[in-house]
Amino acid sequence: MKKLFILPVFLLGIMITSCSQQQARRPVSHSSGTFMKESVERNKKLVANEESEIDSIIKSNPAIKYIASDKGYWYHYEMENTTDSIRPKRGDVAYFDYEIKDMKGNVIYSQAELKPQVYYVDKQNIMMGLRDGIKLMNEGEKITFLFPSHMGYGYHGDNNKIGTNQPLMCTVTLNDIRPESQVKEN
Repeated sequence: MKKLFILPVFLLGIMITSCSQQQARRPVSHSSGTFMKESVERNKKLVANEESEIDSIIKSNPAIKYIASDKGYWYHYEMENTTDSIRPKRGDVAYFDYEIKDMKGNVIYSQAELKPQVYYVDKQNIMMGLRDGIKLMNEGEKITFLFPSHMGYGYHGDNNKIGTNQPLMCTVTLNDIRPESQVKEN
């Protein structure tokens, strides 16, 4: 009987002492934050170079009035619709055509290659700059956007013709705007 009592007390004692001696695990790697600081500096230089390139395009065409957006890109109207005030918003479907060029004006994707687009506003994943830029447009307008790479395809590119960290010039024509409910009915 004594043996039955001693064995559980002994096991309990071992468990208690082994638990009390545990220490918190240390991280496997220690980082000083230099990688993050270097990454931030690299990105600042990249953005500054892209903005300088865009600025030189804007200054080389003084007849064209570029508008700076709140999101960090620039645009100008090729065809402006001043009679309408309806712009695409969440719950609408935007029908548009566009072409993509590099900053020297060389066509990367032609309008024919990209085909007419059907975009469910804020419900589909498209290039960040277009997602915002389309919401600035009225039906029938044609706008050329100058997007820094972070508003385009970023550090990854599109795995095809658009390279890493490539700023883009996109000319967009908004053909039609319809409420999503009308599109589903047809």
